[in-house]
Order: sequence, then C-alpha cells, then structure tokens
Amino acid sequence: MQTAATHPKKAYTVAEAGALLSLSRSLMYELINAGRIQTIQIGRARRITARQLDDFLDRQERIIASGALPRL
Repeated sequence: MQTAATHPKKAYTVAEAGALLSLSRSLMYELINAGRIQTIQIGRARRITARQLDDFLDRQERIIASGALPRL
C-alpha cells in the first residue's frame, strides 16, 4: 500500500486518479457521487488528494478482508 508520502503528487484530477486505479473516468464519478471516494473542490475544479485515494483503498482492503464483496 502506498501512503500519501509516496505519491508523486498531492492531488489528482478525477481522470488522473482513475488512471492510477485503472478505473474509467465515468466509474470514478460514480464512486464519487455514491460517496465512496471523497474529493476536494478548488474553485470549480474537483481534485482527489493522495490521502483520499489511500483512504478509499484502505476501505476496499478492509471490506475484502472481512469476506464481503466490495460494492460499487
């Protein structure tokens, strides 16, 4: 697992975050709209911080470890 300190950037566009996770931009927006991935707003721009990505991945790992299937 990466930590925020190991990410080369502190915040990513939705498309960049999706590329890091190998997910489409549209699926990223579905996850954001469902409250599964948190974002920050800077003016009109939406960004996902490295910490928010780490938090999402940590939650997914805990769900899988508990034996439950991750939901989208």
